[in-house]
Amino acid sequence: MTESGSPSQAESRSIAPRVLVQFWDEAEAPRDVQQCLESWAAIEAVGFERMLFDDASARHFIRDRFSSRHVRAFDRCDHPAMRADYFRLCFMLRVGGLYVDADDEYQGADIDPLMRTGRLLLQALCFDISSNSMIDVAEALADRTGAQRIFYVNNNPLVAGPGHPVIARALERSTTLLLATRQTARDIQSVTGPGNLTASLAAHAVELEADGAARDFEFLMGWETVAVSKWPLDYRGDGRNWRNWIRGEEKRDRP
Repeated sequence: MTESGSPSQAESRSIAPRVLVQFWDEAEAPRDVQQCLESWAAIEAVGFERMLFDDASARHFIRDRFSSRHVRAFDRCDHPAMRADYFRLCFMLRVGGLYVDADDEYQGADIDPLMRTGRLLLQALCFDISSNSMIDVAEALADRTGAQRIFYVNNNPLVAGPGHPVIARALERSTTLLLATRQTARDIQSVTGPGNLTASLAAHAVELEADGAARDFEFLMGWETVAVSKWPLDYRGDGRNWRNWIRGEEKRDRP
């Protein structure tokens, strides 16, 4: 599921721990989200530890392991999706492991090989402007028609050992952006989400190339055999869905 083979000696020092970390802002997730979370219980049988954080425990983690500056940045995250974005960077930088969104449902593939590469693993995505839709990355790269497309990396999933420089750069960039204004930041993508991670990865890749250094990251292939984002879920219809929130659709009807 990755593009390369065994890790080098240097990379082996950054092997990801067998930890799955997830986030839901409240102490009790909705039933349909809980079903997604519990789908990952199977990996405990092969030695993985599962950790689920909420707003309170995530803030506690950041307070204990980072500066007051980072706590203030977390407090500036006005939507649960932003707090999930920010927290995952903090956790992955300090602990490492596998981060997966709470609404992803495990499909049963062996994830152990992903944890042994010694590299940051990311999922590449492509948005086609003309069709206003996501398209397959491999097909987009093979297409020579000159169609307008946006290539970027997702911040879900993330696989890394602790201390990866891309994660460090993304956390610092996000922290700076969050603390730069007191206004509510609704541009989740670029402030804490995939846009922030993509910008950080691009800057890191440029530095590696300038130094003649080997890449310490690679792109996941076939992630859909591991997990799929489940639709529909009740929360997607209200302001708990960040897409609705950025459009100002903040009504939150609950049963």
